[in-house]
Amino acid sequence: MSNIRMRVDRISYSARDINLYSFKPVDGGLLPQVEAGAHVDLFLRPDLVRQYSLLRPGKTPEAYVVGIKKESAGRGGSRYVHEQLRVGDVIDVGQPRNNFPLVEDADHSVLIAGGIGITPIWAMAQRLDALGRPWRMYVSARSREDCALLDEIGGHPNVVLHFDDENPGRFMDLAAAVAEAPEGAHFYSCGPAPMLAAYREATSHLPAAQVHDEAFSIAPPAAGEGSDFRVRLAQSGQEIEVPADRSILDTLRDQGFMPMSSCEAGVCGMCETRVLEGEVDHRDHVLSPDEQASHSRMMICCSRARSALLVLDL
Repeated sequence: MSNIRMRVDRISYSARDINLYSFKPVDGGLLPQVEAGAHVDLFLRPDLVRQYSLLRPGKTPEAYVVGIKKESAGRGGSRYVHEQLRVGDVIDVGQPRNNFPLVEDADHSVLIAGGIGITPIWAMAQRLDALGRPWRMYVSARSREDCALLDEIGGHPNVVLHFDDENPGRFMDLAAAVAEAPEGAHFYSCGPAPMLAAYREATSHLPAAQVHDEAFSIAPPAAGEGSDFRVRLAQSGQEIEVPADRSILDTLRDQGFMPMSSCEAGVCGMCETRVLEGEVDHRDHVLSPDEQASHSRMMICCSRARSALLVLDL
């Protein structure tokens, strides 16, 4: 799918260090549909590509809207957006991809957001409202000043707000939120790693098909966790040795290849590659358990091989 040339149409303040950025196509053409939970790639520079969840779902969107928190300790993408991107600037934007889809016919949905993770979660709430489906949303932030979209969600009867500074020493009770849900409910969460760990523990007794989450920040896999293996590139027949302390992606770069990639932590899905032969040691946070079990796709930035050889569609 080709990228879309888009112009920054509007920048608005949403919370401390969080802005909303609206992009419209330069040629005024129609934009592809936005599903709840989808994200786009922003091609900020040739060496800087980042993924951000879309805030406004719809079949015929006039603009793509993303919420971006400036992370001073991040890898530079959010700082670039906040410090360099201005109204009128033109960049390439990838077409929407969805690694965090909403089950639209669920009898009930429980939505849990932490920090800037509210972006895909609120998109889901808007879609469920449009469908007339029941839902409840729990939002956690450090303070009201740090809560994105507070003017939209603050008075909604289905939204429960939790601010750490107003509950000293107590974090949002995820176990209680899960326990209060009707039987058969589907659960969705997006937020920082500690919150996702608590969420997964609170939902660990539920069927995997009812539990969904997306990480927006995660540490890259540590080097050296694995053994050497070989990769064959099906399109040329070339074989390369992947050392225990190097990823497939890095090894390909060493050989002069430049596969598409961005997060390099198994979160964004940009480096997803078809596997034609072999068994994968999946370490990503994109593929579902069933997709991982099929060994038909992998994220070459982080996942490795369980077999001696992997044949990739490269």
